[in-house]
Parts: sequence; C-alpha cells; structure tokens
Amino acid sequence: MSNSADSTNTAPAPIPVTVLTGFLGAGKTTLLNRILTEQHGKKLAVIENEFGEVGVDNQIVVQTDEELFEMNNGCICCSVRGDLIRILTRLMKRKDRLDGIIIETTGLADPGPVAQTFFTDDEMRANFRLDAIVTIVDTAHILRHIDDSPEAKKQIAFADVLVLNKTDLIAAAELDSLEKRIHAMNAAAKIYRAQNCDVPLDAVINIAGFDPARALSVDPKFLQPSYPFEWAGAYKLPAGTHKLVIGHCHCHEHGHEGCDHDHDHEHEHGDGHGGHEHHHHHHHGNPGELDVVVAPVKSLDEADIEAVVKTTVLTFSDWENNVRDGDTFTPGDTLQRLHLGEHEHGHFKFTVTEPGYYLVFEGCGEHPLHIYPEGAGEDDNVRPDWQRDFEHTHSHEDDVSSVGINTPGDLDGQRLNAWISELLRTKGNDIYRMKGVLSVKGANRRLVFQGVHMLFDAKMDREWAAGETRANTLVFIGKNLDRTALNEGFNKCLA
Repeated sequence: MSNSADSTNTAPAPIPVTVLTGFLGAGKTTLLNRILTEQHGKKLAVIENEFGEVGVDNQIVVQTDEELFEMNNGCICCSVRGDLIRILTRLMKRKDRLDGIIIETTGLADPGPVAQTFFTDDEMRANFRLDAIVTIVDTAHILRHIDDSPEAKKQIAFADVLVLNKTDLIAAAELDSLEKRIHAMNAAAKIYRAQNCDVPLDAVINIAGFDPARALSVDPKFLQPSYPFEWAGAYKLPAGTHKLVIGHCHCHEHGHEGCDHDHDHEHEHGDGHGGHEHHHHHHHGNPGELDVVVAPVKSLDEADIEAVVKTTVLTFSDWENNVRDGDTFTPGDTLQRLHLGEHEHGHFKFTVTEPGYYLVFEGCGEHPLHIYPEGAGEDDNVRPDWQRDFEHTHSHEDDVSSVGINTPGDLDGQRLNAWISELLRTKGNDIYRMKGVLSVKGANRRLVFQGVHMLFDAKMDREWAAGETRANTLVFIGKNLDRTALNEGFNKCLA
C-alpha cells in the first residue's frame, strides 16, 4: 500500500532530449526519419529548426503520429532560441505522455547554447534531461568547412556521438585519415561509420551520454547565459511621448559624456561605474534595421529586472512590429523592428501612459541610443539609471545566407534538370546546401531533391493528395547567393 502511495506522489522523471546536429547537408533529417519510422514504441516530440526563410524539412520528414514543431528563418542557438523555450514550456504540460524529444538543429547551429538551455533555467532543468548531442558528419564534404567554420568545429567538439555519414562517397584511406582527425578533436565521443545514417538507434537515443563537465572543457562559458540582445538600460520616464534617437547626436562633438548608450562604452553596472569587455558579433535583423524592446519594470531591484530580462528573451523571437522613421510605438512585450535611414540613423517616438521605470533592450549594441522628452533640446537627453551589456558571443559566417522560393504550379522537367545542372557547374562551390519539394508536370508524385555543393540527388516521393495544391518549395544556403538570378532561373523552369 505504501509503495502505491509513494509512486503516486513521485513526480514524472525529466524528459530525455536528443539534439541532432551537423553541418549543412550532413544527413540530420535522414537520421530523424529513421528514428521516427523504426518500431521502438516510444512517443516522441520533434522540434525542427531551419536556417532558410522557407521550411522544407517539415515536408520531407515522414508523416507519423509524432508531434512536430517548426522554427524557420533563424538559428536555434541565437535568434529563435526563445521559440525553443516557448515550445519546451508547452511540452512540459504533457510530459507524462512523452518518452522523449528530438531537436534537429539548423546546419549552422552552435550546439553549446542549445544544450545550455537545459541547465541555466531551474524549470527546464527540472523537467528535461539532455540525453546526448549527436553530430552527423558529411565525410564527403566536411573538409571544405572544418578549417574555416566555427560551427562545424563546435558541432564535432560538443558531440557525445559522432556519426561519420556518406562513407560510400570517399576512399577508405581518406575515411581513416578523417576519422583520426575527428577523434583528435573529440576523443570522448563514440564514433560510428554509416551510409544513409544506418546506425543502431540505441546508439543515438536514450544513451545518457551528455556530460556537463566535458561541455565546460569544450567551452568554459558553457553555463553562462547568452542572450538575443546585447545591451539594456533602465530609464525613469514620466507619462507622455518620448523621442528615441538611434545614431550619433550633437553631444558626440563634445565627447560621450552626454550620451545614453554608445557602443564604445564597456560596462555592466547600475551607477555609471565598472567595466565589461564587449565580445558581441551577432547582429539581429538585417543591415539598416535594429530590434529593440521597451518594457516597464517595477523597480531597479535585481529580481524585478531579471524577471523582465527572462520575458524579453522570448519577445526577441516573437513576431516583430515594423517601425519606420518618425513612427510612434507603445512600450510592452512586443519586438519593435526599427528601420533606420542613411548612416543607420533614425528618429522614433514611443508613448508612456504610466510613469515609472522602463527597460530598453537593444539587439545590436553597436548603435548609439538616446531618449529625449518630446520638445527637449539635444542636451536634455534622459540618462539610464541602470545599464548592462549582455553576453552573446555566437556568430555565423557573415556571408552565409539563404534564398527561399515558394511558387505554385508545375515545372518542366527538362528545363529544371538543365537549370540545376548548370547552376551546380558554375556555382556549386558556393552552394553549401539546397533542398526542396517540387511539382513536375505530368508526374503524380512529389519530386524531393537535395544537394550539397556539386552533389545532387532527386527522387519521387509520395503522391500528391486529392485537393492538395501543387506547389514548389525550395531553399538555397551558401555564400554569394544571387537572389534575383535564382528566382529568374527557377521561374524559367515553370511549364
């Protein structure tokens, strides 16, 4: 009887989480599909993150009874990390009905901040257990990126399991040499060789492989929180309309003493003193844009500030409100995307209905920011009573971008084949990854294609469903991508 009572009062065990990572085109979705289709009897939730601006993986993942959550057009380790926290919070409510969670990251993700999510928040730590980081390595192409891509190196270094995939595409001697090099980078990880990710599932899920101590040896800052914003300041504001000015102001002619916040400052303080070195490389939004949040805070007590900081992490991954030069916005839990003018300057307004303290969060700390009561002169800017730099050291290669195409209609198969062949011949070195689901005229089945550099594969998938709109969704990820040329070339393939 006592045993029954004890089991009733026992809280559910934390849900094991497996993180699938690996550089672009390594085979993450292939392994995910294997996990979902094998007869293991487990109820899994899947969280997918894509770097591209249109989602393709959700169309390629096999249709099962598992729950699938998508996060597109951003990286799970930085700009959409709040989405991950939001989804995990939803999954907490049904943890008694889940046996595990699989997170498939974008190929440009640093797995460190993803893993950190499960250790820096008490609620996350109590409800989830990071089981393992599984890194898939494209043996045919990894040497193109391993020397100049920080993400590729960290994906290998953080791995608990390394799957050397596509081993049929390179010579045995090359494979042996590559494995020795990867083992030297991460001697603690278990290494498996595979074709089409054909590894035993008990080698990648429910293995209790993650070790925080080893993660700290890879990155000593592993347990230090990182944020999607780089600076925040607390301003005491009366009710009324206030001007928010981005860019240099008149006071710069006399030094920085009169400025609210300038990127030359190095600080983490509440009284105008102290120092903190900048290591910020991540830029939120596009050039000419600045993401900010202006949110009320009860007081300058640490607990009140931290509560707003935690909420704002989520806000920075939510839908944005576009604000043009001269527009007025309202403070609150909304991401304001400021569109800057020439020299990245801008003049905006916001309306305060309740007097008090307001926290202003700035996505990119490189932009000087100034607040003035409406009608005040240039020397009457409001100074922050508290300000802090926030650590965000993760960066992507600046010239890596994505181009997404989503177009209804059928394609001419011959023109499509000729276009892709010529594209790969001339631009293959710059195309890290391409993938898509296409509608070819005269075919009853969807054409699924995937490519990495000059390697390309296409095969017919399931039949188009009755009433389903025949459309084409594809994404290119790489360097020096010409959006106009890609769109024009694709449109010429329409039947």
